[in-house]
Amino acid sequence: MTDMTAESGLTAPRSATYLNHGSTLWSWLTTTDHKRIALLYFGSITLFFFIGGAAATMIRLELISPNGALFTNDGYNRLFTLHGVIMVWFFLVPSIPTTFGNFLLPLMIGASDVAFPRLNLFSWYLNTIGGLLVVACLVLGGVDTGWTFYTPFSSMFSNSYVFLAVAAIFVVGFSTIATGVNFIVTVHALRAPGMTWFRLPLFVWTQYATAIVIILATPVLAISLALIAAERLFGLPIFDPQHGGDPVLFQHLFWFYSHPAVYIMILPAFGVVSELIACFSRRQVFGYTAMVWAILGISVIGFFVWGHHMFVAGMSPFAALVFSFLSFIVAVPSAIKVFNWTFTLYRGQIYFEAPMLYALGFIGLFTIGGLTGLFTASLPIDVHVTDSYFVVAHFHYVMVGGSVSAFFGALHFWWPKISGRMAPDGWARFAAILMFFGFNFTFFPQFVMGYLGMNRRYHHYAPEFQIYHVASSMGAVILAAAYLLPMGYLTWSLFRGQKARANPWGATGLEWQTSSPPPKHNFDQRPVVTERAYVYHPDQESPRHEEPNAREPHNPQGHRG
Repeated sequence: MTDMTAESGLTAPRSATYLNHGSTLWSWLTTTDHKRIALLYFGSITLFFFIGGAAATMIRLELISPNGALFTNDGYNRLFTLHGVIMVWFFLVPSIPTTFGNFLLPLMIGASDVAFPRLNLFSWYLNTIGGLLVVACLVLGGVDTGWTFYTPFSSMFSNSYVFLAVAAIFVVGFSTIATGVNFIVTVHALRAPGMTWFRLPLFVWTQYATAIVIILATPVLAISLALIAAERLFGLPIFDPQHGGDPVLFQHLFWFYSHPAVYIMILPAFGVVSELIACFSRRQVFGYTAMVWAILGISVIGFFVWGHHMFVAGMSPFAALVFSFLSFIVAVPSAIKVFNWTFTLYRGQIYFEAPMLYALGFIGLFTIGGLTGLFTASLPIDVHVTDSYFVVAHFHYVMVGGSVSAFFGALHFWWPKISGRMAPDGWARFAAILMFFGFNFTFFPQFVMGYLGMNRRYHHYAPEFQIYHVASSMGAVILAAAYLLPMGYLTWSLFRGQKARANPWGATGLEWQTSSPPPKHNFDQRPVVTERAYVYHPDQESPRHEEPNAREPHNPQGHRG
């Protein structure tokens, strides 16, 4: 239970919300309100999501024919590089932390804002500058190295705009570091009275662990990209083997960042799914403490498995064996989460609202991605499927199927809190189901063709693989529709949707104990936490089972304790 006024359960007047607290463009561009900054991020990453998605659409159109009729070899290289660079660094890495993390973290711990509001705004400007550099790179002709920028091609031989692309990622890296520092200090310093470490929502734990990974790993990426720029601009013999350099060194540096970056993308999704599973099964998360340690374990072990990306790069058999063993070990904390979510559902009072459907879709897609990750962790199988479409499918099941499902689940779950309006339930459920089937239709055939020998990054291929590519392209049409649908009905809900109460789902958590949308200062009185997280009671009201004009009922588990 918490000490809050009864009025906190009511929908606040629109003039009192952050949405209308100064409505000019200048007020938005100079805001230090974490909720508005989250919406600025939401706008920018949505733009990049559709640019990256447009590139993916062109890739699937090109691959319908075995002869690659739409693009030249160089044009195709630039196309899939653009898709990878934008989707990894300008959507997947920042998507949940910068949007929902920014919006919800202070609310979930009972704070009025993040620790450094101006730094928070500055991080968005850095992200925007990086995005403008990517757009400039696209307009000028793009880059043809692949999103991994492997040397010596990127540092010596490529005649595309490599420097501009690495500069964009270098700048956006500082943006993510600023966000990570902000989150760590916020969690340490601004928790409400009674909000002890093991009363934190799992969403907060995942944001905290992600922030730690960000500030430890991102500088390594910055150094790697700076070395590419130095060799291109000044001819320093860093990766050039003719002058004593080592091109494999770049792979070690790059994957030392990029494998932990996988968890930057997926850890926040774990937090989202934990919130959704608990709410819509009306049960406390099974094994809360084990979940916390699993989150922290992933963030630590993830730094020791980068070598499994390099089994065919000339690594010694002993080193490969060690990395293979560690890659199996890192699957254990991920499996703990899946088992704990499953046990949370067991005997739960399950409600198949749209956010829950996205969460269940996440579990299915992430489980497939995780199990196929064990294949790539095994030395003999990895040698067979390296640089094939098997790896493409595995990566997308984890990063896109997992992260994007969680992103849309979070969007539908917290949409009433963000906008003050409810999304149309029927359309939202339909989009969630369509996304799950469209994704499997798109990427599961790629496991088969990859195992049969179809190399990735080729737009000319043997005719026997065409049936798989056609199936993937047909699935991509369904998936694109599932991504576009929410844009339509969520926009409609802003104007015509039912007004949301403070806690329309009957969920626990401090964020549900203030108005929808929240006021600029978040809480009229600072909450005091007296219960552990996710305390649901047998008489707890079900989602949406509320009188539309009734006063919000007292929600004893609503403030984390």
